[in-house]
Amino acid sequence: MSSRHPSSSLTEGPILRPLVALAWPLVAIQLLQVAYNIADTFWLGRRSADAVGALSLAFPLVFLLISVGGGFTAAGAILVAQHTGAGGKRAAGEIAGQTLGFVLLVSVGLGALGFVATGPLLALLPTDPATAERIVPMAAAYMRVFFLGSPALFGFFIFTALMRGYGDARAPLRVMVLSVAVNVALDPVLIFGWGPFPALGVEGAAVATVASRSVAALAGFYLLFATATGPAINVRDLLPRREPVEKIVRLGVPSALEHSGVSLAMVAATAMVATFPPEVLAGYGLGNRLISLVFLPAMGLSQAMNTAVGQNLGAGEPERAQQAVKLGMVLVTAVLLVVAVIAYLRPEPIVAVFLPTGTATAVATIGHASDYLRIVAFAFVFLGLLEVALGTFRGAGNTTTALGISLVTLWVVRLPATYLLAFPLGWGPTGIWAAVALADVVGCAVALAWLSRGTWKRAVVESPTTGTGTGAAPTPETAAIDD
Repeated sequence: MSSRHPSSSLTEGPILRPLVALAWPLVAIQLLQVAYNIADTFWLGRRSADAVGALSLAFPLVFLLISVGGGFTAAGAILVAQHTGAGGKRAAGEIAGQTLGFVLLVSVGLGALGFVATGPLLALLPTDPATAERIVPMAAAYMRVFFLGSPALFGFFIFTALMRGYGDARAPLRVMVLSVAVNVALDPVLIFGWGPFPALGVEGAAVATVASRSVAALAGFYLLFATATGPAINVRDLLPRREPVEKIVRLGVPSALEHSGVSLAMVAATAMVATFPPEVLAGYGLGNRLISLVFLPAMGLSQAMNTAVGQNLGAGEPERAQQAVKLGMVLVTAVLLVVAVIAYLRPEPIVAVFLPTGTATAVATIGHASDYLRIVAFAFVFLGLLEVALGTFRGAGNTTTALGISLVTLWVVRLPATYLLAFPLGWGPTGIWAAVALADVVGCAVALAWLSRGTWKRAVVESPTTGTGTGAAPTPETAAIDD
């Protein structure tokens, strides 16, 4: 049976091995997360390039609403990590339960809002006439099913975040394997209508995702409440109470704004891409799916920073937290440098796996996606370093700093550059791809400059050795969640 006592190796002894041990399951979870999207893209690509375009159009809008709840989930993970590092086992279990109960309520409201707002949201996009006729209706069908399943989707997100904050990434990995297996099995059945099932097309991909997430959420809740896995949550912890919910909200609002700012920027970028023919939109979506694979090591290490930094600051070990950050940056640079070279040299064979080349539309889509991948490859290492830095700020509780850097990257650099390069300067789709790379480079420079100031090395909860923080005066952000 798994113990509820996480390993102390993140806060004691050599740090490289426990950091890698924490990071690799998180990378694997992200890989499996992308497997959902890749499976959808793979099977929908065999239905039509327009089906892939519908998924490309729907996803930023879906993410726009669910990102709000994601911010509060991240807040729970940060608090669990710092309480765990400080030795507050009961406090960690309580805040985990409060996060679970509160975010599930939020997910119900967001799902209802998204279902009602699907039509108006899609109507706001300045789409090309062919895109409006062929792609928008399919995107609407996908979004409505997705929003109906929001509580199941959030259930698994919460379980994974809380376990990550606690320092256990292997239990969520096992649950994720189960969920992806269900999704991969259901996708072709529901998209093409095998056996007694009707052919639902894009809508079938959404049904498969919701069903598989439901399985994952139920499995996660079973582990939390019926086994010794993870923080010890009492049933009474699920009923939201004012003081812990205020802590979650105060820390979670900047994270929610960050996630919402990212997703809104993606919507704005997609709106600009949608003014081009459907092949460009499909190529943009396909390229994003492939870049999300590259993003995996960076995201896994970023999430590992959440836990390693949070637990070490909670334990009163700021220099050890900084050591973990340096190791994370070395690891992400080594991995993404290799990936960047491969993506730059051989983008076409990689892209062609996901879309048969039997039509002129498919050939054009593959060409645009290959150009996108080749250009953005120049920024892969910068993207990885940016994510590790953002994970450090979040783990320290400096969610406002992470918000500011994300907004600069997307709203100050990427979106203006996209418009300027693609339209006034006449670069077309190439301008869109170049703006993505430029934003990652600038965002990385800003994040590293801010990280070098060292102001993130503060305790948020009481240190078990001193009973206080690490010596820095608390900011309003840290004071809001101090016990």
